[in-house]
Amino acid sequence: MFKVINWVIVSRSRLLVDLLDCRWPQEFLVKLAKATPATMSSQLSEQQISLVVFDLATIDLQQAYQLQRLIEREHYVVKTVFINFPKQVDAKFLIHPVTTSGAFYTDADLAEISSGFNEILKGRSVIPNDLHKSLMGFENEDESEHLTIREREVLQALLTGSTNLDIANQLFVSESTIKTHLYRAFRKIGVSSRGQAIAWAQTHMHEVRV
Repeated sequence: MFKVINWVIVSRSRLLVDLLDCRWPQEFLVKLAKATPATMSSQLSEQQISLVVFDLATIDLQQAYQLQRLIEREHYVVKTVFINFPKQVDAKFLIHPVTTSGAFYTDADLAEISSGFNEILKGRSVIPNDLHKSLMGFENEDESEHLTIREREVLQALLTGSTNLDIANQLFVSESTIKTHLYRAFRKIGVSSRGQAIAWAQTHMHEVRV
């Protein structure tokens, strides 16, 4: 008897979800469900999901990071794929070597994505070469010892109770840049929330001061 494979796409774009729902069930013989960041967790608990597709064009990177961490902790047999992966923002902290099966840049068309998903169904990973090379160095970093100067400055600012906007103004950069520094720092020191980062900094800040 044929076993139904369940995929979930996490996106706020109804147009994209409807388009993929017209293609993927027939193309890959899967059942495609849709979810928002708020409903993904319950769907993973209620259904036997094998793959989660994140649409990064409609999901904040912080939300995607938190959801990826949830899958790593509680649903490690579930694989993840990122579509509309940004090129201009350093988002490689989202990629997990065990759970992430693929990443497709924003300029990838449906034919390229479909070809990649066929490879993923065969158990292969599909990650752009340049992203894969940068990940090799990223994965070899030793947590706090390899925090950048700017990441250390941002962690230090957390201890003063500063908001992202406050830190951005202090460092003369955009608020989105501060978010990126925080996400990368979170990944390196092994935390998943602002509160955990502050607790970590209170214990280890002597190691990250510049």
